[in-house]
Amino acid sequence: MVAIGGGTGLSTLLHGLKPYGQALVRADPLARLPYWPPVDITALVTVTDDGGSSGRLRREFDVLPPGDIRNCMLALSEDEALLSRLFRYRFARGRGLKGHSFGNLFLAALAHITGDFPRAVQFSSEVLAIVGRIYPSTAANVMLEARLADGGTALGETNISKSRTRIESVALRPRRCRPLQATLEAIARADLITLGPGSLFTSVIPNLLVDRIPQAIRQSPAAKAYFVNLMWQPGETSGFTAADHVAAIYKHAGARLLDYVVVNTRPIGGALRRKYARQKALPVENDLDRLTKMGLAVIARDLAQESDKVRHDPEAVAQVVLELARRAKERRRPRARAAGT
Repeated sequence: MVAIGGGTGLSTLLHGLKPYGQALVRADPLARLPYWPPVDITALVTVTDDGGSSGRLRREFDVLPPGDIRNCMLALSEDEALLSRLFRYRFARGRGLKGHSFGNLFLAALAHITGDFPRAVQFSSEVLAIVGRIYPSTAANVMLEARLADGGTALGETNISKSRTRIESVALRPRRCRPLQATLEAIARADLITLGPGSLFTSVIPNLLVDRIPQAIRQSPAAKAYFVNLMWQPGETSGFTAADHVAAIYKHAGARLLDYVVVNTRPIGGALRRKYARQKALPVENDLDRLTKMGLAVIARDLAQESDKVRHDPEAVAQVVLELARRAKERRRPRARAAGT
């Protein structure tokens, strides 16, 4: 499978899938349910972050932002002990160090040593013994630009996230940027391609703005599924229904890409719902009739996990992915037999 996204949402999905990954299953057959085949996981991660530690490293050392990729590596790491703790470690003080995570610094240093950020990601993944592969959506140093409903623009992911004006569209600067060949090959081989969960305009859609990525997804024989966000993001997706999320993806990709849409059915608790409402965020409405009219198969599950925030439950999301991957694999078997392969 190929999982496309960024931010907390993608790392949540990957964390849920890790126990079913090929390397863990080979090492420990009890690491998964007996009837699931091991999953070959590839993550495609957006590289438009320009805030916090990632933004500082990007500006000072001209490297791609490492934060989202670091989080995905940790989510897939077999080692939950010392190495993972080291990559998560964030300096609390120190001139020039405060706010940086060790993992970000490690990736930035390795990128300069190797002269190639994707190769630095590969080597770091080997150090952490991750279950799967991780690729940046592009090796180009790109910025995200948003066109707002009031006619204005916001440049940079941080400014876009802070804006409280509805987003009409987003684009990359420079407009033309190339994907990695390994990414296109993974998409072509996939049984399942997932988009999200994660911020619609700053985590999911930026991947679809890279040259040839939407075309590769459309041409792939894989099943394609989108995990709809649980809550509005103030400004970015205020008032968006599930179908509005899908429409935005189609608009930016220039094509209808999806077979499935995955929505949450668990009600958000009263206290937490009121907390979000004070921030002008409500649960995303599941307008099922409109989704069906768009030609999508709807997967409705109890996916929400509540603590101080509303997040997708990693195990619940993983079970949906495994179900869809199995369906897709079985659907392709008759075609392969008919073709004599």
